[in-house]
Amino acid sequence: MAKYLVQFSYTNEGLQGLLEEGGSKRREATKKLVESLGGTLESYYFAFGSYDGFLIIDGLDNIEMAAAALTGGASGAVRTQTTVLLTCEEVDQAVKKQADYRPPGQ
Repeated sequence: MAKYLVQFSYTNEGLQGLLEEGGSKRREATKKLVESLGGTLESYYFAFGSYDGFLIIDGLDNIEMAAAALTGGASGAVRTQTTVLLTCEEVDQAVKKQADYRPPGQ
């Protein structure tokens, strides 16, 4: 199972819902979505800047994470960008792999 960073931005419709319900209810709805797919919502933060907030989700595979992203996106209330997170140990394993590759033009 993987860990994911989800950056999210609300649409105008989503912002209206946030103003009506508040942040805690949005966190609870997201937690319910993630848990229904077998994962854990590790953290949920709102932010200033390019994104309205950030999530860390643990315990889903790529198919389950895609289902979560599709469900949220289909609501029309939020847009997301999802990044798979790697542990230091996973990177240690990756650097030990031997891959055959030829750069363009060589």
